[in-house]
Amino acid sequence: MYESAKNPYTLQFGSEPGQIITREMQGEQIIETFSAERPPQQTYMITGVRGSGKTVFMGAIVEHFQKRKDWVCVNLSTGQDMLTGLISKMGNRQGLVRQFKAASINLSLFGVGVSISGSLPLSDPETALEKMLANMKEHGQRLLIAVDEITNTAEIKKFCSSFQLFVREKLPVFLIMTGLYENIESLRNAPDMTFLYRAERVVMEPLNLMTIADHYQQTFSLERENALQMAALTKGYSFAFQVLGYYTWAHKGKYEEAREDFYQRLSEYSYIKIWTSASEKDRQVMLAMANAKTNRIQDIREELGWQAGQFSPYRERLIRRGLAVSSSYGCLDFTLPDFGRFVVEYHLLLTAE
Repeated sequence: MYESAKNPYTLQFGSEPGQIITREMQGEQIIETFSAERPPQQTYMITGVRGSGKTVFMGAIVEHFQKRKDWVCVNLSTGQDMLTGLISKMGNRQGLVRQFKAASINLSLFGVGVSISGSLPLSDPETALEKMLANMKEHGQRLLIAVDEITNTAEIKKFCSSFQLFVREKLPVFLIMTGLYENIESLRNAPDMTFLYRAERVVMEPLNLMTIADHYQQTFSLERENALQMAALTKGYSFAFQVLGYYTWAHKGKYEEAREDFYQRLSEYSYIKIWTSASEKDRQVMLAMANAKTNRIQDIREELGWQAGQFSPYRERLIRRGLAVSSSYGCLDFTLPDFGRFVVEYHLLLTAE
């Protein structure tokens, strides 16, 4: 089986693998909201730790709406003039170009279509998009914009300001964005971005361990107990589900032999980035969590030499970032598999240099 078939798991962030666990309830929430006759919400922000499945989840939402004739879906990059990029991508849809031309919407200055006799070319991208969206509204169409991995940049703030204007004018435009917790918070707290506080947020929670076990049991023909043990190793972390499956396949179904490859790949592809992007205080807390006698908060604070009031803000921040969870009263655990081991070893590596 392993020689003749393709590995159904992937090590690449953002790409859809052969084996995937869907988040149907969270996805249906967005789909139902956007599909409503009078949508109560036109913006969703998807957040979670690196490797939690944000991009794949957003892709599934976009794929759903792409199948509907009354929707136009556009994926935008943050590394460009986003308004002009949106016009260009909409202009590549032949049906829309004919539609805009029939309405004398002259987009020739944006490289879309041709000059229209008797109609001055539009030069301001925001004005052009207003007219394009108003025309789509007349035709019963809606536009879904997807932006992956947002950060607090001048370009994204400019785009969000224009999007806010389109929403105020009751235009049929919808936005779904992914981003790390700290990047989304930075953008939401920026001046003139207060409308994002009203945007719904979807947090990528751990995958269901029973569902992971089902996938592993079927893929590798495991006994149920072994499938459950294998699933528990992932802690429900989406990227870990893929990595453990990938290396178990490479080891011909022997997941015990895949464990070191599993740990090394998580460290290289995900954990180093998480660690280096954390603040110095956050790193101190994570190191104390890894070295403390138990997972009790009292023991962690003793490791740090901190008082309760000093520790609480960092505890809350690690939880909001998806790196820690209060599994029981007075306790704090890492959410990611083998992360405590990584923290200790990586700290030793850095201090030994």
